[in-house]
Amino acid sequence: MSLIQLLELPIFGDGRGDLVSIEAEKHIPFQIKRVYCLFNLGEHSRGMHAHRQLQQLAFCVHGSCRFVLDDGVTREDVVLSAPTKGLLIGNLIWREMHDFTDDCVIMVLASEYFMESDYLRDYAAFIDAIRSKTA
Repeated sequence: MSLIQLLELPIFGDGRGDLVSIEAEKHIPFQIKRVYCLFNLGEHSRGMHAHRQLQQLAFCVHGSCRFVLDDGVTREDVVLSAPTKGLLIGNLIWREMHDFTDDCVIMVLASEYFMESDYLRDYAAFIDAIRSKTA
């Protein structure tokens, strides 16, 4: 089973332009409790963590970047480059973001409010959390 779950977000358009609409529990499988954007990313990589419970939908509003997802066994890459393609990231998935274009803007919809204790920022702790979940 692939770690990459791309959602085709509905686009509505006419001669005046296009609009993407995302509704909680209709287009994504969770209620949205937090929204944030990443921009002015430069050459630095981002992410390098997993979450114990939080789920996310990430998409590039502008520009592009490469996501790496890892479940402790498999690593997969995907490039996001359109506001109509959303990457669904479940809990206990290590995520990294790389190769940002200068104009990259990433929007993330999250299932939970920010809680530092939900973060797994050390890869070894992430692997331990996966093992304890399956034990």
